Amino acid sequence: MLSAEQAEARRAAARKRAAELAARRAAAEAAADEAARQQAQQSQAVPPGLAASGSPQQIALGMLGSYGWSSSQFSCLDSLWNEESGWNVYATNPSSGAYGIPQALPGSKMASAGPDWQTDAATQIRWGLSYIQSLYGSPCGAWAHEEADGWY
Repeated sequence: MLSAEQAEARRAAARKRAAELAARRAAAEAAADEAARQQAQQSQAVPPGLAASGSPQQIALGMLGSYGWSSSQFSCLDSLWNEESGWNVYATNPSSGAYGIPQALPGSKMASAGPDWQTDAATQIRWGLSYIQSLYGSPCGAWAHEEADGWY
């Protein structure tokens, strides 16, 4: 049986770990926002005929290389975003308010990737891939976290 002091020490350690995780997550989200903003600026220079098109999955597959990932990462991304949103641009989590294909929380964070974040798959995917890169390193890293913890 734990003494009251031991129990309080464990609770304090758990609070400290939770605060550290929240700080790491906030820093990663800020980095993802900046990376997505930079990607959006670069993509605006792409001629209209070369703009992302096709299904959300095809768009994502086409973007993987610009993040330094091979197409082998797509199976993890597909599993992740099938689980999170079913690749639905309009998916909304009724309890948390997370939005879009990557289930950004709040969804408005995706505005850093483009003003059409509420309706455009490419914008949401760009933000989501930047978020994954900054926090997990790769789609397979994010999928591993999802499988282990039930969220990414």
